[in-house]
Amino acid sequence: MATNENLPPNVIKQLAKELKNLDETPPEGIKVTINDDDFSTIFADIEGPAGTPYENGIFRMKLLLSHDFPRSPPRGYFLTKIFHPNIATNGEICVNTLKKDWNPNLGLRHVLLVVRCLLIEPFPESALNEQAGKMLLEDYEEYARHARLYTGIHALKPKLKSKTGAICESITALNVDQTNTISGNTTTMPLPVPFSGKGGGGGGIINQDQLMSTEIAAVGASTVQRKEGLPALAGKAVQVVDKKKMDARKKSLKRL
Repeated sequence: MATNENLPPNVIKQLAKELKNLDETPPEGIKVTINDDDFSTIFADIEGPAGTPYENGIFRMKLLLSHDFPRSPPRGYFLTKIFHPNIATNGEICVNTLKKDWNPNLGLRHVLLVVRCLLIEPFPESALNEQAGKMLLEDYEEYARHARLYTGIHALKPKLKSKTGAICESITALNVDQTNTISGNTTTMPLPVPFSGKGGGGGGIINQDQLMSTEIAAVGASTVQRKEGLPALAGKAVQVVDKKKMDARKKSLKRL
């Protein structure tokens, strides 16, 4: 393995230029890690291409440069475990660009892009992982299932939880339905309203829909009570009128 000390000056200059370019304008889905003191080992994080069994994964690989680079191709290894026909169980990468098709004029950007393309279109005919190659040729769905399983276990990108999500999880734990429909899209939003119930002695949390339903029920109940009280009031009024009529008749009879 080479280091900056035993690499030819013209190679160091060329590598420094390439690595700076990769750092400033990284290839799509690839992030390169640079060590200014040692260009002989180059690390890169490759995003699993969308629509492949490697989607949502981040795969770390390294390129090892020999002392006679670029006359000899670099050796490539995946450090993240992956189920792929052209990647051995020890991580070694088998691609023609790094073997018989190597050209000293090829840059590191080209090599990295070829490796990422390998995740999109494997070549089972030149498989280092025979199981993956055979499975890909005979049963793609089974191959894809294995590849997704490896991706989920070894390469899955971490997902950051938002504060809203954390709040919603807490609300869900309290068995409170916080689902509201906004512009046709169903979203989960915390809408807590302080509430202290009678009879239980303790406080709780209800949402706005529950509060509104409670208020409507209370208003409805009072309205029903008022309606039910009207016949009784009407009966009392009739009794008063009838009594006045009777008193008037009695006075008339006395006059006669």
